[in-house]
Amino acid sequence: MKKALPLESFDRSWCPEPVIDSHPELAGLYWKAWELAWLHVKGCDDAPQSPFMDEAFSNTTIWIWDTCFMVHFCKYAPQRFPGIQSFENFYQTMHDGRPMSLKIQHPDNPPLFAWIEYEYYQLTGDASRLARVVRDQRYLQRHFEFIESSKRGMKPPYAVCEMTAQREPAGYRWTGCPNGMDNTPRGRDDYESILWVDLLAQQALAADRVAAIAGIIGETAIQKDFAAKADERRALLNQLYWDETDGCYYDIEAKAPHAKVKVKTPASFWPMLAGAASPAQAKRLESLATNPKVFGGEMPWPSVSRDDQDFTPGGKYWRGGIWLPTAYMATKALARYGLHETAATLALNLLTHMRSTFDAYEPHTIWECYSPTQPRPSTTKDDKEICRKDFCGWSAIGPISMLIEDVLGFHRVDAAKGEIHWHKHLAGRHGIKRLHFGDTLTDIVADGDKVEVSANHPYALFVNGVRFDIEAGRQTLHC
Repeated sequence: MKKALPLESFDRSWCPEPVIDSHPELAGLYWKAWELAWLHVKGCDDAPQSPFMDEAFSNTTIWIWDTCFMVHFCKYAPQRFPGIQSFENFYQTMHDGRPMSLKIQHPDNPPLFAWIEYEYYQLTGDASRLARVVRDQRYLQRHFEFIESSKRGMKPPYAVCEMTAQREPAGYRWTGCPNGMDNTPRGRDDYESILWVDLLAQQALAADRVAAIAGIIGETAIQKDFAAKADERRALLNQLYWDETDGCYYDIEAKAPHAKVKVKTPASFWPMLAGAASPAQAKRLESLATNPKVFGGEMPWPSVSRDDQDFTPGGKYWRGGIWLPTAYMATKALARYGLHETAATLALNLLTHMRSTFDAYEPHTIWECYSPTQPRPSTTKDDKEICRKDFCGWSAIGPISMLIEDVLGFHRVDAAKGEIHWHKHLAGRHGIKRLHFGDTLTDIVADGDKVEVSANHPYALFVNGVRFDIEAGRQTLHC
């Protein structure tokens, strides 16, 4: 059973401080997200890791993919928010057999650990953690193989639900709840009849990131093995799941000849995040992201395309509702291909929608998911009730991570290389203060073409591709 901890009051000095004079209301939403997240640092007496981040959903259960997405914002204040530390409650329970009273809801939730471990390393530069999860304990390889060997109907002793993921020659069977998109119209409700594009892409992404991590720690045999696994799955995605006419990756029918099942959802962007798309394919997907009849517009990233027959104006959970994890994933897919302007526009529209909902709807808070048509929370599966409030939880990745990475534009921070890559595009005074990466602490604030920078260690700042060598101390750049 989860329990509240005697936490001290939240202190803003623990976290980076955004500067965004053109949209000060987004800075307010940013701080609200951190404050709510602090209330979801919980404990459990027999958990391998306590305290841990609570997903804001159940008091007796933990979820893999909720926890993975929470790390995307916890990494900006890792000393206070135990994001990646919470992975131990999955690693040790699932792969080492350590018992705990908390149950894991869906063991075959999206396998995102390797992606998140790599992203966390980018900000911290802590290669010792990579060595532990790949070389010493092999948690990432073991989890990859766990998904590969999963059989429908299996129910491990630590699990709430039976598993539905199962590998077949052309891809993976799965169902809506383990997939995370609970009542998605994919397969037109016949989940048994399709192979799911996202699980194939997620395994490609996992293999790709294991290979990258192995390269960092000098494990060349592991690197070669998992690079081949990633390439094999990316090739299959393009062979069977890409539709050239529509410019989209789709699920396919499980039965040969594996016809496309043409339901557009943000899941179509998982192959792009996994690096399967060519530059030309990426541009086709970008056009879907910006099309207001599909995923674009003032309220972007609905969970099913707006022109789909099952799109529901109130949201109806995954039948139109806007969810922060899939919105974040798809935005990162655009960023992987250098489409930062599009990523920034969509992120700003999404955060503006979240803020409008915060202002217009009571209680004034952050929600589990959002209406795709008006400033209010999404409805639940019955299209009548409203989704969960105070959901930070993974919804904090919008006001925190997307604000820092996409709206403010600090899209790549590499502690090991000592680099920050900044897509500087906003007007007015904007930037970030107290950004920690590795042992470096920096402030970067622009006002027009003048940029004030302070740092405790030297590093390289790339502003729209132009390198500036930052020295310890304070300096003024013109860019």
